[in-house]
Amino acid sequence: MKQIAIAGKGGVGKTTFTALMLRYLVKNKPGKSILAVDADPNANLNEALGLEVENTISTILEDTKKPNAIPTGMTKEVFIEFKLQDALVETKHIDLLVMGNPQRSGCYCYPNDLLRKHLETLRKNYDYVAVDNEAGLEHLSRRIISEVDTLLVVSDSSARSIRSAGRVHEIVKAVGLDVKELYLVVTKVQGQEVEELQSEIEKTGLTLIGAIPLDPLVAEYDLKGKALIDLPDDAASIIAADKIFDKLSL
Repeated sequence: MKQIAIAGKGGVGKTTFTALMLRYLVKNKPGKSILAVDADPNANLNEALGLEVENTISTILEDTKKPNAIPTGMTKEVFIEFKLQDALVETKHIDLLVMGNPQRSGCYCYPNDLLRKHLETLRKNYDYVAVDNEAGLEHLSRRIISEVDTLLVVSDSSARSIRSAGRVHEIVKAVGLDVKELYLVVTKVQGQEVEELQSEIEKTGLTLIGAIPLDPLVAEYDLKGKALIDLPDDAASIIAADKIFDKLSL
């Protein structure tokens, strides 16, 4: 099982990049089972994949706090594990689990161990697990998601965003995450920005594995609400992203 995590601050194209990677896996790894985990509070990976989501983990956990929510004779642990199954969206090629946005402070504090146990059990059923993380890497730093084979830090083509990517790298080192491969991806490139940002990139300590151009077709798909996973093979973003994924040990 390969576990891949994507991180980066909001607005850099992280979810788009995650969708492009899932598209690559579906096309190039036929017959392999894939679990996508949307761990960003601003969850929209389902839209990029063209999937409807009825339940998120955060809403399920909130529901368990309601009076009389847990049936008589059932422990809270068993009930939560049972309800967590409802959060999984199953399809032919990709299954999706959405963490959701905590509705109050500390929403994840009590059930962290249960959530970790559930994900560890769930991921054993898949060949690939791809996680679209929130900017702060909360789920990684709390070890809810662990043993990452490849962590891809996404930045747009601005100095400020590159520096933010460097801070993600610092978080990874500070919390001692078990990451086997760690790379930087620059998105929304329109010209020679990557060359111009070379000094900033070097300061991050991250290895640049590739860049993805600003693709008008991605903007068109977003505008029309079309799933990015359905982008054509000749789309500029697809061609560039596939070159990146070809370099990875997927």
